[in-house]
Amino acid sequence: MKAMNVESSRWSRGALDSTIIVDDEGAAIARRRRRIVIIVVAALLLLAVAAYFMMSGGKEAAPAEKAGGDVAPSVSVIVPGRQEVPRNLSATGSLAARRDMPVGIAGEGGMVSRVLVEAGQWVGAGQTLAVIERSVQSQEAQQLAASIDVAKADARLAQQELVRAQSLVSRGFVSKADVERRIATRDAANARVRVAQAQLGASRARIGRLDVRAPAAGLVLNRNVEAGQIVSAGSGALFRIAEGGQMELVARLPQTDLAALSVGVPVTVTPVGSANSYQGVVWQIIPYNKELRPGGFATAQVRAGSTTAPLLPESSVLTDDAGNYVLIVLPNNTVQRRAVKIGTVTDKGVVIAEGLNGTERVVESAGAFLNPGEKVRPTRAAVRR
Repeated sequence: MKAMNVESSRWSRGALDSTIIVDDEGAAIARRRRRIVIIVVAALLLLAVAAYFMMSGGKEAAPAEKAGGDVAPSVSVIVPGRQEVPRNLSATGSLAARRDMPVGIAGEGGMVSRVLVEAGQWVGAGQTLAVIERSVQSQEAQQLAASIDVAKADARLAQQELVRAQSLVSRGFVSKADVERRIATRDAANARVRVAQAQLGASRARIGRLDVRAPAAGLVLNRNVEAGQIVSAGSGALFRIAEGGQMELVARLPQTDLAALSVGVPVTVTPVGSANSYQGVVWQIIPYNKELRPGGFATAQVRAGSTTAPLLPESSVLTDDAGNYVLIVLPNNTVQRRAVKIGTVTDKGVVIAEGLNGTERVVESAGAFLNPGEKVRPTRAAVRR
């Protein structure tokens, strides 16, 4: 029979020494039950944690989800990938013709009778640019042409005499020596014909060289000759032609930038002062445009400090034998002459360097019709700025 737990319910001086009697078998069963419950609870916790990590991919929940399941904000994303980004280099240089061809006198020269082209004009290969007067050379050519006719006539006569002499040799009327002399005469006459023909050809070639011609197709950059001018082989270039109109930009770059360049790299060229750009390639031509002409002129505005001075319209400044002057209106509305010294003339008016301090009332126009001391009724006009 199992023993019952006995515990004293009364307190006394020896209460702390009270004795508790516990059954050993019951205590062991209770301890086993507690261990089983603890093991089951721990196993359930481990399963819950594992299921959570499997569903979330092992990542920590977003702050909005931790805060109680709030909906996360929507955002747009982009996947840029990898792409080639161009590297631009800037350089400044001078424009020039890629093939600058000077054209001068190839022959003996003379007086220029006509100039047929202007700067900025396209010409073809062999096109005549200027013509030199050739009346004397033409007369010489005609004389040589006539000498050819004379030589041909002599050659025909020598040939006929030779034929007659050969027909008489067999009859004994003409010796073989005479025939040989006639053969030599005939050959000499034919040679004189060829000499005359060569002289005429040379004369015509010299006449042809009196025309100044373009050696190749291109753009005329400069014209340095006028009609009536005497020219010769020592006159220098009469014309300058850009072969094919091809242009190039000569620019300097740092050594570090040169390492990034190669032949054929595309280049965009913008002339200084122009809003237009033109395409080219490294060490190759830039397509021709009228704004790319070398040696062209341009205007520049340079701001070299500033000055403080009165500025009047040109109609206010008058000039006579005594010099420059203006008419001012005194406080009593009478006109007075005031000598002035003008400075820079700008688009806005004339700068008065000396003679006015800027507080005077100056007659704007029609001053030539007024006389000093004359009374007027002034009306103030707007000052130009």
